[in-house]
Amino acid sequence: MTLPNTEEEWQVRLSPEEYRVLRQAGTEAPWTGEYVDTKTKGVYRCRACGSELFTSDTKFDSHCGWPSFYTPLAEDRVKYIEDRTLGMLRVEVRCARCDSHLGHVFEGEGYPTPTDQRYCINSVSLTLEPAP
Repeated sequence: MTLPNTEEEWQVRLSPEEYRVLRQAGTEAPWTGEYVDTKTKGVYRCRACGSELFTSDTKFDSHCGWPSFYTPLAEDRVKYIEDRTLGMLRVEVRCARCDSHLGHVFEGEGYPTPTDQRYCINSVSLTLEPAP
């Protein structure tokens, strides 16, 4: 898949909501995303470029209103950016291939996961490819 070179090209490729979240670092409203409660086995891809980012094996119920994963498929699939918006320090998660905003990662919240991390990801940033 050839990636757009300009924001204008991204606007043509993505819906207005996808563009707002993926390209402008927006956030979908909690409990509204299509993957919040999904239990389907498969691979979650970046909606903008198709890169494989997370698997259903690392998805868990965090009850936060967004899909949560405890680790990406591989560390080279995502990149991290310090986010000081909203008056707090957070770590933004972006797709390493197309630089689209996915969500944020949090640590030390006490979830019983192997990494003690919660990748809080917008459903609109993802597409689910069900396992065969």
